Amino acid sequence: MSGRVTVFGSVNLDLIAHVRHLPNPGETVTGGSFLSAPGGKGANQALAAARAGANTALLGAVGSDTFAEQALPLLKEAGVDLAGLLRLETPTGTALILVEQSGENLIAVASGANYALSLGALDGFKPSSGTVLLSQLEMDLAVTAVVLARAKAAGAMVMLNLAPFRSEAADFLSEADVLLLNQGEAQALAPCLGLTAQSENHLCASISEATGSDVVITLGAMGLVAQIDGCPFALPSVEVTAIDTVGAGDAFCGFLAAHVARHGRVDEAGLRLAAAAGALTCTRQGAQTAIPTRLEVMALLG
Repeated sequence: MSGRVTVFGSVNLDLIAHVRHLPNPGETVTGGSFLSAPGGKGANQALAAARAGANTALLGAVGSDTFAEQALPLLKEAGVDLAGLLRLETPTGTALILVEQSGENLIAVASGANYALSLGALDGFKPSSGTVLLSQLEMDLAVTAVVLARAKAAGAMVMLNLAPFRSEAADFLSEADVLLLNQGEAQALAPCLGLTAQSENHLCASISEATGSDVVITLGAMGLVAQIDGCPFALPSVEVTAIDTVGAGDAFCGFLAAHVARHGRVDEAGLRLAAAAGALTCTRQGAQTAIPTRLEVMALLG
């Protein structure tokens, strides 16, 4: 393959509060620390792919406000091609994130420019054969479906991360060569495909059979399961001390996409690399600020 990854996805500025525990409905939790950082699943995954060594481009939109400039510096520093990132009058997307001491988090997103991006604005998008197109579900789904279909028709390898989960995405899963889900997303997808509750190993195989796609389900501290070319995989997690899980899934997706762009397929080596990238991200605070480089991940793997 060409080694190039194009990410179609969201760009946000993350507003992050660290709290003693996540609030219950109606509860106010005080005393936490605050920071702002660039984020958005599309931007996070593009940065991860670039730090993994892939020639990476980001297709999406930001506003014409000050949040846009705060959301882009790490992408520019990593050399991500931003020629396909459009500037709109709608505000830049914003994510409100609460992180408790265990590392678990709650996230609410004001989508802004991410949802305002129209198909007309993407007329210049011309995917090419031999590239990887990676997307998620933080953009308008009708637009996402068309972008994936164009990439598939052009001969690109299409990878779709079903995060945040939205049941409507079941209508265009056939456009994806590889589906990337976490445990909760896999369980939520099952009834959309007419599948009953199953263990993750069996569910992975059932989703692959129902969609015709390779499937990877991450299980957090329990590792991952995958169904690749009809063959099952199960890998344990890389042991780390997690302090913040924000961005870990995006690091996994970006590193795996970079590996696929380099080698042409998902394989055990790529899954191990991606899992280690996700694990290392959990040892640092923030989203993009926590995503490691390829050298750091290789050092963790020994």
